[in-house]
Amino acid sequence: MSDLPDYQPPRVWSWNKENGGQFAAINRPTAGATHDKQLPVGRHPLQLYSLATPNGVKVTVMLEELLELGHDGAEYDAWLINIRDGDQFGSGFVDINPNSKIPALLDHSTQLATRVFESGSILLYLAEKFGALLPTDHAGRTECLNWLFWQMGSAPFLGGGFGHFYAYAPVRIEYAIDRFAMEVKRQLDVLDRQLANHGYIAGDSYSIADIAIWAWYGPLVQNKVYEAAEFLETASFSNVCRWAEKIAARPAVRRGRLVNRVTGDPAEQLAERHEASDFSSVATAL
Repeated sequence: MSDLPDYQPPRVWSWNKENGGQFAAINRPTAGATHDKQLPVGRHPLQLYSLATPNGVKVTVMLEELLELGHDGAEYDAWLINIRDGDQFGSGFVDINPNSKIPALLDHSTQLATRVFESGSILLYLAEKFGALLPTDHAGRTECLNWLFWQMGSAPFLGGGFGHFYAYAPVRIEYAIDRFAMEVKRQLDVLDRQLANHGYIAGDSYSIADIAIWAWYGPLVQNKVYEAAEFLETASFSNVCRWAEKIAARPAVRRGRLVNRVTGDPAEQLAERHEASDFSSVATAL
């Protein structure tokens, strides 16, 4: 353990905006808009405002899966919200999501446009709207939602916990990395045990539970985020690795992970998506 002196919290905490690492410019302890900016609207009923973080990828994969299943009403416009530039604090985005987090969806097919925010809520909304990727029997639906909400509760320990302290924090803190590495490995063990006897997360059928969980844990075990696969020994979770590769090979997943992507290999970046033909610009990545 480090010999750094024990931190003594002050009686009243105050914000030091220089203390946020790579995201210091966008993290703050208050909510609400910081500037006026209206959001663009395309021609499709579904308007997505997002970025290809794991939470954003959940929704673009879901929409591409619905289109793959033949649900033409799932056509969508995907507009880029660059969180490093603070786009999520524009007044138009805050009107859709007062929590200022991507992704956010506006459904213009309803009498009054319906706003949907929080990635898990968007997945459930779309699954119910189109009657797809969510079991209809009571037991199957409940099991699927068990895992969907497991992901929503678990991912902050992976992203904001392990990912932040291992990859993004201005200093590496041994205790923090050890604490969150332990939790991430426990979560991977939970998934590995579940997948030992099931083809997919919630049973024998692909569902929104797989979409939600793969977006976070698939790239982790495939060493596409944090460069931590060796550190976490993710290869030892063989069932998770098998499942992750199977999901990653799906055509809709391959398309969805490219949408609103503005980092990494330029050949895998599709900043905005408005028509299926937009993928022609990244065809080599599909």
